[in-house]
Amino acid sequence: MKRPDFFELKNGSKVKLPFTETEYQNRLKKIRNVMSEKNIDMTILTSMHNVAYYTGFIYCSFGRTYGCVVTQEKIVTISANIDASQPWRRSHCENIIFTDWKRDNFLKAIVSIIGREDPPKTIAIENDHVTLDIKDKLNSIFNLSSFKDISKDLMKLRMIKSHEEIDIIKNGARIADLGAEEIVKNIKVGESELEIAIAGRDRMEREIAKTYPDAEYMDTWVWFQSGINTDGAHNPKTNRKLKSGDILSLNTFPMISGYYTALERTLFVEQVDEESLKAWEANVKVHKRGLELIKPGAKCSEICEELNDLFTQLGYLQYRTFGYGHSFGMLSHFYGREAGLELREDIDTVLQENMVISMEPMIMIPEEKPGAGGYREHDILVIKENGAENITKFPFGPEKNVIIN
Repeated sequence: MKRPDFFELKNGSKVKLPFTETEYQNRLKKIRNVMSEKNIDMTILTSMHNVAYYTGFIYCSFGRTYGCVVTQEKIVTISANIDASQPWRRSHCENIIFTDWKRDNFLKAIVSIIGREDPPKTIAIENDHVTLDIKDKLNSIFNLSSFKDISKDLMKLRMIKSHEEIDIIKNGARIADLGAEEIVKNIKVGESELEIAIAGRDRMEREIAKTYPDAEYMDTWVWFQSGINTDGAHNPKTNRKLKSGDILSLNTFPMISGYYTALERTLFVEQVDEESLKAWEANVKVHKRGLELIKPGAKCSEICEELNDLFTQLGYLQYRTFGYGHSFGMLSHFYGREAGLELREDIDTVLQENMVISMEPMIMIPEEKPGAGGYREHDILVIKENGAENITKFPFGPEKNVIIN
């Protein structure tokens, strides 16, 4: 029996995607404009976020290579046989399936899309994602072509959100608030981080299914940290049991079709000591000032500088752990990052309408010092023509978040 290196399979029917066909075509038009400006004949997308952004399909790699080929005439996803027709059903474009019978059938599938007769003169790839191994193999197949990096251009395109994207991000923020409400109901002495996190996650997943009944459901999660576990922003939940006086870090992360949103809050169980209250109030003060500074025309680095000055005045700058905020959109803890839109000292991007960015100051006081723990507040803002809309509604600060159940 002769087994194919690649093939097409349209099993079932196309399903409803998170965005309209018009939205996907607008995105495709923009990447093709970049290709025209830079004399690029073909783009090979390989990252989860860009494949999903331009097609609707979110792949599960599991050690295999996935991609999407974009030319001025075509857009085709390339997926592994293990996924059958799901990539075709869950994208607005065509799909080719490569098999595992031989090595490098992924590359043969790329060649099949454009043919061998007239190879592309210039090929764009994502330098921040393509491995050296794949790059070497592309060079060997397209040995008459030159390669350009397109990752930064695509990042800039993704930084400006469409109205459809903003709608899904707003729903995400609303659902994050619901998850936080459920978590607070379950906070009590003796309960574990794990069980409290499960309650918040389940509430969010059910709300996502109610809001988006045609979606795929994956990757929604909660990080609920207590005591020393609050020292890192991305520390996983554990089975630690809550004690009276514990500092808590509540983090809800609903994922809707690859779009990540977040809510993060500092809380205390039943009581808060004087030094902890002082540190908490300082972080809240910086958070409030940061919310005021986010508006069109503001420069990321300048926002960071002003908040650094405020932390210095309050006596806590030495405890700051990371930048003050970042872009939102097609990303998660697995993939994506619009690094050009972060509130850091080395980012000079100017905020403009339809950008979406967080304000999330954090300080971490080591265990041996008074007020030990990690303090973090996190809101998401949509930049408007004349200001910014805070789409996070869950309360923050000592007045609301000392929890007695």
